[in-house]
Amino acid sequence: MEKVFIYDSVKKEKVLFEPIVENQAKIYVCGPTVYDDSHLGHARSAIAFDMLHRVLKMNNINVTMTKNFTDIDDKIIKKMNESSRSLEDITTQYINAYKADMHSLNILDNTIEPKATQNLEAMIEMINDLLSKDIAYIIEDGVYFDVSKDKSYGNISKRASDENSIARVEVNTQKRNSSDFALWKFEKANDVSYEANFGKGRPGWHIECSAMIQKHLAYKDKDFQIDIHGGGADLLFPHHENEAAQTRCSSHKELAKYWMHNGFVTIDGEKMSKSLGNSFFLKDILKSYSGEVVRFYLLTAHYRTDFNFNEEDLISSKKRLDKYYRVKKRVYGSTASAVNSEFKAKVLSALNDDINSSKAISIVDDMINNANDKLDKNPKDKNLKKELIANFEFINEILGICFNDAYEYFQFGINEDTKNKIEKLIEKRTEAKKEKDFATADSVRDELIALGISVMDTPNGVVWEKL
Repeated sequence: MEKVFIYDSVKKEKVLFEPIVENQAKIYVCGPTVYDDSHLGHARSAIAFDMLHRVLKMNNINVTMTKNFTDIDDKIIKKMNESSRSLEDITTQYINAYKADMHSLNILDNTIEPKATQNLEAMIEMINDLLSKDIAYIIEDGVYFDVSKDKSYGNISKRASDENSIARVEVNTQKRNSSDFALWKFEKANDVSYEANFGKGRPGWHIECSAMIQKHLAYKDKDFQIDIHGGGADLLFPHHENEAAQTRCSSHKELAKYWMHNGFVTIDGEKMSKSLGNSFFLKDILKSYSGEVVRFYLLTAHYRTDFNFNEEDLISSKKRLDKYYRVKKRVYGSTASAVNSEFKAKVLSALNDDINSSKAISIVDDMINNANDKLDKNPKDKNLKKELIANFEFINEILGICFNDAYEYFQFGINEDTKNKIEKLIEKRTEAKKEKDFATADSVRDELIALGISVMDTPNGVVWEKL
């Protein structure tokens, strides 16, 4: 592998990524709580760690990518009580919706996707272990983790404070320390509960990830259980701090060798259209813009920066991506040769430096501008066209963009009924041209233009796109 540098949130600096086991990378990214549709924050995190996945793969590292689904939570139970729907019914709906959204963003498939409800035994086993060591204790409303028993508590976030009690947990005078957090919540009215030897109830949020990592991923004979633990910046404290403490006290190993976090997403309401409103939901944005355009827009900023999402910038970003596809149209029908080695090296160099996608995209911009200049001078340069096709294949593999057909990309937003109508008109025009009925052919072309459609006759057949 080449040298890959990543930013470690704990060390607060860029470090050389050195896998625990050569050419292997075990990664765990905190996934969504599935009580509602996915939003821009989910998209940002998914794309950030998808890029990490792609870059490591490109460096010949075998990646085990794991993302969990939290399918038991206060918000899910609230939705159950409000809707009279089952937990499985609600969570299945939103897991499927999340996966569809991720597919539209061209996120690589995860290797493992554990659900909290399918890993309760592992959680109960870890809680029992912590109880046996007096690191966990039982009070009236549940089982709690005693943070004073972990001498390294606070090492992940550098924030060993009372924020557990302030931010997420109601004040509980029975707790040993105000910062102690729930491992297991005992059964209450209108709750979802599971059997456990220490009392019927359900898991706390933090225990899920520690137990699932230990069960599905953890190296048993190494100092660290996994290579990289990732998530949004908001998870650093208390979630990741608490996960690390549970694992450290249960297994006597550190949870992850490296910790990585992506920045927040905010919405600039003044620069969002009425159609999008101030919606944070991905499904609303995907009605007006393709997943590829959203992905490209989010890649234009470094994953660690906070991102202010607004429609003006999204439109500008789409125009930038349009330029790529116009070059792809100019080489349409060619077959790939080999990617330009200098171009590939420059892109990889940018991405191997803490996934610098904005710099990588600026290198693609230069390649595109150069390609247009060369094609203007020599439109029939077959070798150049073959190289450009290979370049686009590489861009797809490493950045997850430019994967669409060059003409279909410009057809986004046209429904199937209209597409069928367009195809029939094109057939009619083709037949008219065969019969040398040019008056009919021209009138059909005018009809297509009236529909906002441009038709082009190419050596590979008739293609069309939106005007």
